[in-house]
Amino acid sequence: MPRNAKKPRRLVADGRVYMWTMRHSHCADDGGRSVDCRQTLTLSAQPAGTGGRLRIVFVDGPGRFVPGGAPLGSGDVGLTRGKSLNLHEPGAVRALLEVALSRGWQPEERRVLEVDGWALLEEAGGRAGDDTRIAGQ
Repeated sequence: MPRNAKKPRRLVADGRVYMWTMRHSHCADDGGRSVDCRQTLTLSAQPAGTGGRLRIVFVDGPGRFVPGGAPLGSGDVGLTRGKSLNLHEPGAVRALLEVALSRGWQPEERRVLEVDGWALLEEAGGRAGDDTRIAGQ
């Protein structure tokens, strides 16, 4: 039976348990058209109520891609001439978590922190190993 894409997944890093989800969303412009395509990865420290949430947001823009249909996979985010990650892969999620922790995110703080995923991508791509691809090669 396939995994339910909306059900949170479990990740253990440095002895701490996190639950993570990934969502795709859009905003609507004045004409009702979908714009501002974004992919949001949310990690929640466990057990529930013992820590905060980290939201890593990838917003589509020049030189960047987020999933929006074929030919991209549903979890692919990346730079058109650089690193990319598949946010369905636990190794990619762990790499982003490690970079956020190294840059000061404190999971025990009971607040939501939203960060720009593009600021983490290059370093996370270097940590993710096989979960990272060089686009265009």
